[in-house]
Amino acid sequence: MGGKGRVFLIVWAVLMTFIAGALVGIEAMRYLGKSNLDAKSATTAPIMVQSEEVQAPAEGASWESDWIRYNGEVYDYNEDITTFLIMGIDKNDETVTEVQEGTDGGQADGLFLLVLNPHTRNINIIGINRNSMTDVDVYDEYGRYMTTVIAQIATQHGFGNGMEESCEYQVKAVSNMFYQLPIHGYAAINMSAIPIINDQVGGVDVTVLEDLTKWDKTLKKGEQVHLEGMSAFHYVKTRDLTQFGSNDRRLERQRQYLNGFIKAARATAADDKDMAVNLFKAISEKMVTDISIDEVSYLAPELIDYDFDATDFMMIDGETKKTGEFEEFHVDQDDLYRTIIEVFYEKVENVD
Repeated sequence: MGGKGRVFLIVWAVLMTFIAGALVGIEAMRYLGKSNLDAKSATTAPIMVQSEEVQAPAEGASWESDWIRYNGEVYDYNEDITTFLIMGIDKNDETVTEVQEGTDGGQADGLFLLVLNPHTRNINIIGINRNSMTDVDVYDEYGRYMTTVIAQIATQHGFGNGMEESCEYQVKAVSNMFYQLPIHGYAAINMSAIPIINDQVGGVDVTVLEDLTKWDKTLKKGEQVHLEGMSAFHYVKTRDLTQFGSNDRRLERQRQYLNGFIKAARATAADDKDMAVNLFKAISEKMVTDISIDEVSYLAPELIDYDFDATDFMMIDGETKKTGEFEEFHVDQDDLYRTIIEVFYEKVENVD
């Protein structure tokens, strides 16, 4: 999983829970929000590739178009799931600004799928390694599609205008990597927001997993540290590009930071009901999102009672290789397929 975006992901989920508290109860707006979210996805279900033999139902048996067979069982895509792509953009700009067409949109160093399952009342997070090798669409300086190449998935956001266009390109790339998974919305946040996000919840406690004193003297391996300001930025974002596998080690730091952040956010929100509103205002100029107020009004009451713990954070297996100047993460397709089944599908009983 890529850079700092895990922070943004949890903040976004917390914001959706608290920020629209004043909006809930407006049933017409909630209905419109749900309809808008459903309409945003370019697909209705993943296209899970199977052999003809595996797909075939028993003679005379009913069979739904989005059912699949996996390990001898039949599964149905959960159409009530809502999925968002959260992106951490490798830019230090104080505000999100439009750029000229080309490759200056900023790479999506953090890529995370936030999955809301109303059947289980559970939140799942799927981390996507920013170095995952997959199809990336290439555009010229006029925004014209040129070709599709195999490249690091994080580079897709670099094409476009750095705003909605770049986000839509990235959504398409992630959806395609996940067998055309429906994605209902996105939020892209510049990395310069990390200190603000961290400090708005009063900081986060961690035991430093690797020596980062090159960037921050307080970040000694094994030390217990209360992260504040730029210390949080360095802990979540920094890695030594001269060391092989530095992104993988950063992922472990971010997984740890996530758990600490959730605890801090819950504690802060319990004492300060305006915390989420203030945080949203503080980072709004650093964020591009297609989530509207009516959609927030639908999501907010849905999220309040949802469960999430460390086991609900998933990462796709794979292997990091360095065949040239840059590291490449080669996704384990079997594990990707299994994860999609586990998160987005439900077992169908009594089917031959």
